[in-house]
Order: sequence, then structure tokens, then C-alpha cells
Amino acid sequence: MLYIHQTSCISPQNGLDSLPKGPVNNLLKAIEPQYGGIPGNVLRRMSKSVKMGIGAALPLLKHSPDGILIGTGYGGMEDSVRFLNQIIEYDEGILTPGTFVQSTANAIASQLGLLCHNRGYNITFVNRGLAFESALLDAAMLVREHPGKSWLVGGVDEISTQNYRFEYAEGWYKKEDLTGKDLYRSDTPGTIAGEGAAVFILNDRREGALMRIRKIALPGGDDEHGLQTALSGLLEGMSPDLLLSGENGDSRARNWYRIVESMMGPDTGIARFKHLCGEYPTASAFALWLACNLPDTLPEHLLKRPPHSALRHILIYNNYKFTQHSLILLERLP
Repeated sequence: MLYIHQTSCISPQNGLDSLPKGPVNNLLKAIEPQYGGIPGNVLRRMSKSVKMGIGAALPLLKHSPDGILIGTGYGGMEDSVRFLNQIIEYDEGILTPGTFVQSTANAIASQLGLLCHNRGYNITFVNRGLAFESALLDAAMLVREHPGKSWLVGGVDEISTQNYRFEYAEGWYKKEDLTGKDLYRSDTPGTIAGEGAAVFILNDRREGALMRIRKIALPGGDDEHGLQTALSGLLEGMSPDLLLSGENGDSRARNWYRIVESMMGPDTGIARFKHLCGEYPTASAFALWLACNLPDTLPEHLLKRPPHSALRHILIYNNYKFTQHSLILLERLP
């Protein structure tokens, strides 16, 4: 069994108690902390994704995890572009090594290992919209192989200027600036860009845990029957108390979320989260953090349909670019 004991998050929101912060020019940028635990000479060399990943993980490092698993779809995209520009600028001559090091996707996990002198298992998953879920599946296998050990698992992505331009040109982002529920009422294609970092301490111990991850399913492709079959197998006849939906306001993706909603029972509440974090490959990590920290009374801006009972079983469904689906079934522990 996989249990969540600690959580930490850097996101575009100040918290769940305040009114949600909306996007500016279709961008929901993360609110970064002061990063007080990172030495200044190290901090100024870090890209934004690395800073967010380490900033979110620092409060959890005191629990001495035995390994570090990070999922990221983009990695340090800004530094990657900067490094490629230097190749042209310096005519393939002598380049600054810092930009190259920060441009690699595993910079977050490796920097964490260096900062906390963790010489254990250290790996990065770059599976686009399933990067974070891949890290969770690996953690589940590690928990079975090494009982009693704990693992730090996170999902991190930044808004890159270059990547935003490419994806905007491809039609993934809306042309109008929408906020809150207006995002879901729009019938236009595209969504809003987001970023953030969410990190967790996972192990096999139920005592003191916040949440139990019961099952994970990753049906792929554009086959509606495949998604229905995977969801049926995941639920095994039960109906969760809450569906935490990754619906992002893109009219082209709405059918996938309607399929999942149609398979929920009449007492299942439906909540959304991407008006809080925006769309990015590892947004499901924010959803998992949100599920672990939901209050007993859900804020109105989250709800599409209120739950009829206490939130014990929560299903997270996320869809990334219509073909990468993830289903995570959770159980809240008293």
C-alpha cells in the first residue's frame, strides 16, 4: 500500500481559504516563496523549475527520504533554449556549463540530492502528461521492494516563454483571458497555461498518514471504450464521494470528462482544479496535493456538483492533450 504522509506545494494560489487568483494574459504563474533554505550563490544559478522543485521539497527533507523521484514534462525549458542560443551566439565555441547543467530535466532531482546529501535512489520521469503518475508507480514498486523506507515524490513544471509560444500557435491556449467558472462556460478551444511544484513523502505505513493511494490507471490513446474499461476496473462497482476533475475549459476535451462524470453515482460530488493551477503536464500533482488538503466544506469555486456525504474516497481524473489519461483513486484516512 502507498500512503501519503507529508505534502508541500508551490502554486499560483495563496491558499484554499482565499478567493482564487485568476490568470493574466492566459498565464497562471506560481507565487514563489523567498527560498530561504537555499544558499544565495546556488539560488541565482537555478532555473525557475529547479527553484520551485527545491523550494517545495525543502520542508519535507527533514523526514530524510531514502530516495527522490521527480516527474516533469518540460524540465528546465528556459535554460534549454538559453543553452541552444549560446551555441549559435558563440559559434559552437566555449559555452557556460551552468546553463547546460540547468537545462537537463533531471536538474531538480539531482540538486535535491546534492543539497540534502542524499545518495539514495534518484530518478526523473519525463513522460509528458504522465510524468508524475510514472513517478508514483515507481514509488509503489519501491515501497513493495523496500518495506519501511520513505520516498520523496514530486511533479514540477514551469511556464516557458518559448514553449508557450509554440503551444499557443498550435491552439492549446485560449485567445481570450478567462477566469474562474468562465473558463468552463467557454465553448472555444484551448485553455490557460499554468505551472507549479507539488511534493510528497510516501511510504507503506498507515499510521499517521493523510491519504492512501489505492489504485492508479493510465489508459492511453483516443479510445473511449478503453477509458471506460479502465475506470470500471479501477472502481470495481464502487462510487467515489468526489471526482476531482482536470477539466480545463477546452471544448475539444469536454467529452472525455463527460464520459468519466457519466460513470459516477448520483451522490458523487464533482470538483475542478485547473482554474487554480492552469494546464501543464504535471498538473495532477497539484490535484493530489489539493485532495490531501481539502477542507470538509468545499469552496464554491471548486464545485460543479456538491458531494452528498463526507469525502472518504476521491477519484482524480486528468487528461493531457486528449490522449494521455490518468486515474488515481484515493482514500482519506481519519
